[in-house]
Amino acid sequence: MSRPRVVITNRPFPETVALLAPHAVLDVNDAPEPWTPDAVRARCRDATGLLAFMTDRIDEAFLDACPSLRVVGAALKGYDNIDVEAAAARGVTVTIVPDLLTVPTAELAIGLILALGRHIVTGDRDIRRDGFSGWRPRLYGTGLAGATVGILGFGKVGQAIAARLVAFDCRLLAHDAAVAAIAPPLDAAVRLADRDTLLRDADIVVLALPLTRDTQHVIDAAALTRMRPGALLVNPARGSLVDEAAVAAALDAGRLGGYAADVFECEDWARPDRPAAIAPRLLAADAATVLTPHIGSAVTDLRRAIERSAAQSILDVLQGRAPVHAVTPPGPTPAVTTRPEAVPC
Repeated sequence: MSRPRVVITNRPFPETVALLAPHAVLDVNDAPEPWTPDAVRARCRDATGLLAFMTDRIDEAFLDACPSLRVVGAALKGYDNIDVEAAAARGVTVTIVPDLLTVPTAELAIGLILALGRHIVTGDRDIRRDGFSGWRPRLYGTGLAGATVGILGFGKVGQAIAARLVAFDCRLLAHDAAVAAIAPPLDAAVRLADRDTLLRDADIVVLALPLTRDTQHVIDAAALTRMRPGALLVNPARGSLVDEAAVAAALDAGRLGGYAADVFECEDWARPDRPAAIAPRLLAADAATVLTPHIGSAVTDLRRAIERSAAQSILDVLQGRAPVHAVTPPGPTPAVTTRPEAVPC
């Protein structure tokens, strides 16, 4: 019997390859850059499994071009780049990694808050450019003690951010339409508020929402005008939660005190109208921004575990087991053992 083909679209850890190699013919991207969408589609057209990442877009056209596909193991928590309904309709199981990305994302959010509020990046750049001759009365910023921090979205990531902010003696507000009450122990430290109250009262607004039709541009020009003048905005979640052009305009006008982001609109494959790049005006506002290249989950041991979880889900489907973290409806998962081997395209 021939083994099934599995495509891995971004450079994996050796342990990921070692887990899958005994059970499948692997087509692995070992380069630092992702394959183009056309290249991924071509390589997957007779593949049974796909280990997918943030750079991949799995939509109806992709699925129709890959009729042998049976499982997409996404090394992701958010999966707005995958059309789950289209996959389910074609009998393709989609799995995610729901828990492992929560803590590193929350940790990075704290880092972004501190870096933005205390001008850490600007100070580092100034020393490297101009040297240092001692203290001067400059780069005064926003501290956390006594500040009001509003968290939009209070799922696992929002709660993890709040738990870490408790130690900073902040006043914490949260808004999430799906959350009716806050469970202990955070109930003693966090108060639920409506969105307008949160935007009005918060010195720092942190986004912890998934990207959906309802949350795209939840922070737009109108929302920015409702924020406290000089407030800081921090986005470790999804780029398209904000209108980057509106953020740049608010920074230029001095209405917004600063913006920190690990994610950008140009990354969001689910949007056919996404911009091709980060807005130049946003990049130019270097004194009022901290921008990092989507490193929220970039912790070595955790990335290794994320890939292992996604790869194990692929193996589960190939061997006829129901994967633990499927986001498609449950159904029969016959073992895949007879698909022909093929030369990678």
